[in-house]
Amino acid sequence: MKRDFLSIFRNPKPVMGMLHLKGFSESEVLRLANEEARIMTENGVDAVIVENYYGTPDHVRAVLEDFQRNRAPFLYGVNLLDDDEANFQAAIRYGAAFLQLDSVAGHLTPEEDPVFGQRMDQWRSAYAGCVIGGVRFKYQPYLSGRSLAEDLHIGMTRCDAIAVTGLGTGMPTEISKIKEFRDIVGDFPLLVTAGVTPESCPEQLALADGAIVGSYFKTSHQASGDLCAEYVRSLMTVVESIREGLR
Repeated sequence: MKRDFLSIFRNPKPVMGMLHLKGFSESEVLRLANEEARIMTENGVDAVIVENYYGTPDHVRAVLEDFQRNRAPFLYGVNLLDDDEANFQAAIRYGAAFLQLDSVAGHLTPEEDPVFGQRMDQWRSAYAGCVIGGVRFKYQPYLSGRSLAEDLHIGMTRCDAIAVTGLGTGMPTEISKIKEFRDIVGDFPLLVTAGVTPESCPEQLALADGAIVGSYFKTSHQASGDLCAEYVRSLMTVVESIREGLR
C-alpha cells in the first residue's frame, strides 16, 4: 500500500507551507488562504497544506473546494486536526494530493492501537493520495509503551512519509532527534515539520527529505502572524542552494 511520496514533487527536498486559516468569516478565510498560497508558491514553496489551526473544519472544506473548483496551479494537502476519518474524507472529496496525520503510532494504548491500525488500512485503501504520519509528534501523547524504533516501524506501515518535530509549534526540531529517526527509518521518507529556518535547514535537510513550514513564514515567526513574502524567499533561497548541490 506504500506510495512514493517524494515522486509527487518536481524538486528534491520539497517544502510544504502551512495555511493556518486565519480570518473572521469564510470569505476572509478564503481570501487569505488563496493569497498565502499564491505568495508561497510564487516564491518556490512546493505545496501547501490546509489546516484548521485557526479555522474550523468547514473552513478547511471550503478552501479545499475552492482549490479544486478553480484547478489550483499548485499541489495541496490537508490536515484536518483531531478527526482522522474526516481528514481522509476531505482529501478524497477535494482531490488533495496528500494528507497529514499528527500521529500514526505511539499515541494510543496497546488496547486501542489495533483498532486504529485496522481503520488506517480501510481509510488508506479508499484514498489514492499519500499520507504523512507523525510519531512522537508535538503535543501528541505517548501511550504505547513501545520503544521509538517499534513505533516508527509500525508508523511506516501506516503512512508514506514520517513527520518529526520538536516540542512545539515554531520550536526547533533538534538535529539529534532527526538523526535518531533517520537511523531507524533508513531510506523511508522523513520530513522535519517544525522549527525550520534558513539557519537550521541546511543541517536539517542533510538528514531529512523535506520540510513543512508554518511559523517561520509569518511576521515575528509566530503562527499568529501575517504571511511575509520576504521570509518565504529567505528560506527558499537557502533550500534552492541545497537543491543545486544535489543536482
